[in-house]
Amino acid sequence: MSLFRMVAAKQPAPARARVEHRLGGILLGHATQSWSEMGLFTRTFLLLSALMLASLAAWLQVFITMEMGPRATQMSKRVATSVNLTRAALAYSSTSERPSVLLELASREGLQVYPRTSDEQVEPLPDEEYWQQVAVLVRDLLGQETVLAWEVDDQPGFWVSFRIDDEKYWLMFERQEIGLTGGIEWLGWGAAALLLSLLGAGISVAYINRPLARLARAAQMLTRGDIAPPLPESGAREIRELNASFNRMAQELRQTDAERALMLAGLSHDLRTPLTRMRLEIEMSSMDDEARQAIDQDLAQIDRCIGQLVDYARPAGASPSVPIDVSTILFDVMVRERSHTESLGGTLDTLIAPDLHARIDVLDFKRIMVNLIENARRYGVGASGHAQIGVSLRPEGGKLILEVSDRGPGVNPAESERLLRPFSRGSTARTGGDGAGLGLAIVERLLRQVDGRVELVPRAGDGLTVRITIPQATT
Repeated sequence: MSLFRMVAAKQPAPARARVEHRLGGILLGHATQSWSEMGLFTRTFLLLSALMLASLAAWLQVFITMEMGPRATQMSKRVATSVNLTRAALAYSSTSERPSVLLELASREGLQVYPRTSDEQVEPLPDEEYWQQVAVLVRDLLGQETVLAWEVDDQPGFWVSFRIDDEKYWLMFERQEIGLTGGIEWLGWGAAALLLSLLGAGISVAYINRPLARLARAAQMLTRGDIAPPLPESGAREIRELNASFNRMAQELRQTDAERALMLAGLSHDLRTPLTRMRLEIEMSSMDDEARQAIDQDLAQIDRCIGQLVDYARPAGASPSVPIDVSTILFDVMVRERSHTESLGGTLDTLIAPDLHARIDVLDFKRIMVNLIENARRYGVGASGHAQIGVSLRPEGGKLILEVSDRGPGVNPAESERLLRPFSRGSTARTGGDGAGLGLAIVERLLRQVDGRVELVPRAGDGLTVRITIPQATT
């Protein structure tokens, strides 16, 4: 008994129906989920295989049905002819010659004749369409009084009765000589047809799936920022048009990225040059220190906004073929950031698990950490007036969990998703800093390239934790 039946059987009748319905829904849900997780090749192969197997079964049934009638007619004529020949041979032989005639029939023609007695144990023919059809045809040819048997005295065969005057006889045939083709022969043909069907399904699906799989790999490379090789513009017309459109799109994207990088480099240079000149002029001017400091802060804010805009527009680096040691890189970054944080009166504590690896660009990983630490220093100032930052890195379930926490005012959980968008700022509780609102958007954009994600989690005892999850890699 299955687990499904065992659980349902232990319940009362009304509850049993509910349990069966609920368990049936769970099993159906698991089956649906398993189906949805299959790839295109597996789905199409299973569907084509099922269709081919159903067609093969239907064809086999039709073939057997079409073979049954002609073979039954052929075998019944053969049986009737053998019985008539045997009867004639025995009828025209004397009593003393009959043993030698029976021996001659058995050795030369394979006809086994036995005398029929009244105390025999006779088993009738099985209730199968073919054998019943043969029995009807044999009786039509030999007479309705003809007895047909499946076994006589526990000896299997196809037994046909006949008589010569008052003497009764059995003529026994081997079943495989009279029956339908089957056994090893049918099994061999069926296995060959099944193998050819599955092979044909695999070849057909591979022919259809190969261009789609190639397109999917190229799209993934394009998403990660890698240069995808041009797709072959050959094959079926739809595949040629699809690959040609993808190649044009990839080329236009590469050209757009190049133009954007050139434009941002020129924009950054053209904007920062006058900013530097303005700072120099302010330092040399005779204005009081308070006004000079206010203008300098405004210029620094403009410079940071330009830096964030350029950083956000800069494309992510390609994922390395060899995983990087994020533990070592994070430790080096934290040494520099701890010194800067302490110079501003804050603290930076770390808890980094060693020897952890991931497939992410080194510069992208450093950009992520610098943005998070800078956000924590700027927005995570607590009641003491200084930033208290904690950074941790640990493995968990095939993922790397990196958390940056602060003791600032935190954010409204309802705003967490909005804060990951470009140019978004938090509530008034965390707007004491300046910038363009691109720090978290840059982090989210870089993580998207490596199948990572970022979450904003309230920290126990006030504060905010920015949690990053990226796939762990093995060396």
